[in-house]
Amino acid sequence: MAVFSLKSYVKLIPIRVSRVSALSVLSYSIGNRLSLSTKISPEETTGEILNQILAAGEDSSFSGEEFCIDYIRKQCAAGNVIVAAKIPRILQDKHISVAPRVCDYILEAAERKNDSDMLSQVFKELLVSCGSVGLSSYLVVARGFAKQNNRDVLLNFIREVCEMEFPRIDIVLNRFIYALAKCGHPDHALFVFENMKSSRCRPDLVTYNTVLAILGRLGQVDDMLSVFASMKTVDVIPDIFTYNTVLNSLRKMGRLDLFMVHFKEMTERGIRPDLLTFKALIESLGRSGNIEEALKVFEEMKYRQIHPSIPIYRALIFSLKKMGKMELALKFSKEMNELIAGSVVPRGFCYKNK
Repeated sequence: MAVFSLKSYVKLIPIRVSRVSALSVLSYSIGNRLSLSTKISPEETTGEILNQILAAGEDSSFSGEEFCIDYIRKQCAAGNVIVAAKIPRILQDKHISVAPRVCDYILEAAERKNDSDMLSQVFKELLVSCGSVGLSSYLVVARGFAKQNNRDVLLNFIREVCEMEFPRIDIVLNRFIYALAKCGHPDHALFVFENMKSSRCRPDLVTYNTVLAILGRLGQVDDMLSVFASMKTVDVIPDIFTYNTVLNSLRKMGRLDLFMVHFKEMTERGIRPDLLTFKALIESLGRSGNIEEALKVFEEMKYRQIHPSIPIYRALIFSLKKMGKMELALKFSKEMNELIAGSVVPRGFCYKNK
């Protein structure tokens, strides 16, 4: 990226951490002009920061973006993490965007302090400054609160977030729940979910889908079905992701009876099965010995012009071999290999968390 000037605040200029050279930055004379070893107020340094970015921009050997990053790094190193967290807002006010990695760096500095109040303050400051932060930032915050292992602290954080003047608090809490589970703390994630119910930010479809997936992975089928049933009482309508999550969990637990009940309910709601639904259905039928029904479902897929995936073929072939139907297993194995060679069969299918 070319060196920039702040004299024209028109373009959005991302700050990229990957371009920073620590040795060249630290040797730059600007660093000596700021006292970073003492606590300073961002209000007192705003003008100075901007002036020095302008000055840095006039030197072709040193970009303004590098100075910004170095300034943030020095503030964090000196313990002025709150000050560092306010810098992105100063830059945003001047139409300079901040790269996600910068937010991660500030949050990581706060997380290392083992101070939940500081971590909460920094996160909220960055959220307002940047409009949103990436999943990696949520993971840092989730690790920080999980490390505290104090539910009162976690509850206080939830309440503070819910009180923020932010347009989509539901997205923030949904991503926080996902991040807690992702970093290995599903109990904390479920705690946040339970407390969302009594907050002004109520769980939505994304919340429920995330929680159902967590409970399913934990093998807590009864709790999962209880949460699924509770969706009806709060008028949250399940979608294909909801049903696939429930069906796949029931498949893993070998609960064909409940699987068929929920599959029937899904179709009665007018939700059409997709590739993941058919995979779960074929595998459930095949592993429970209902191979003829599994074959019918397989043909139904083809009739609907849904190309079977490799995992579906493998599940069917496994069940056929288990039932001693070696000729059919060989037939489908050959069919699968021909489709793979022709690049017709999809190799997999997954949803992205939003």
